[in-house]
Amino acid sequence: MITNLPNLLTLFRIAAIPGIIALFYLDSAMGQYLACGLFGVAAMTDFFDGYLARAYGQQSSFGRFLDPVADKLLVAAALLMMAGFGQVSGLVLLPTVVILCREIMVSGLREFLAEINVGVPVSALAKWKTVIQMFAIGFLMVGDHGPEYIPARLIGESGLWIAAGFTLVTGYDYLNAAFRHMKHADTRPKNPSAKNGPAKNDHDGSGVTADRSR
Repeated sequence: MITNLPNLLTLFRIAAIPGIIALFYLDSAMGQYLACGLFGVAAMTDFFDGYLARAYGQQSSFGRFLDPVADKLLVAAALLMMAGFGQVSGLVLLPTVVILCREIMVSGLREFLAEINVGVPVSALAKWKTVIQMFAIGFLMVGDHGPEYIPARLIGESGLWIAAGFTLVTGYDYLNAAFRHMKHADTRPKNPSAKNGPAKNDHDGSGVTADRSR
């Protein structure tokens, strides 16, 4: 299952990260355009891997694990490189920090909830946040090297602020839902008998149910 097309697309997002980082060191307009292009291609695979996995019945545990990890690595690498090269600076560092902290928090929640057999689905708002975030990063990569009639930096910075706002909302939703499961987990018997079987992954209205499709 590791070598099926959806998983290969997911792996491509991770493989693209060193290339994006290297292109930053070209320190030229061409380097930024190439970095933006490679980032854009990698970002688009986030849609196609899930779509193909569902369409061809190629969902796998490896894909469910790797998909969110690849997204977070790609976004974190891009944001950190732009901050290091001054393409994100001043107050715009604030939404950058918010986005990175949220990704770390959600990763921690996923790890905990996986231990009690509960998955974290992706809400519609979270999907919109990801789309806006990817576009914002792309525009910021081009930055001042963009055409004069397209305010790439302004578009990117505005998009990053909007994505950070969505990030706070979705982060709160995930955290609130996770706390409900934490309270429920604390009330379970510490050593349930084999007769009862493993804990079921039931929907309790908290917003945290089954894992995403991949």
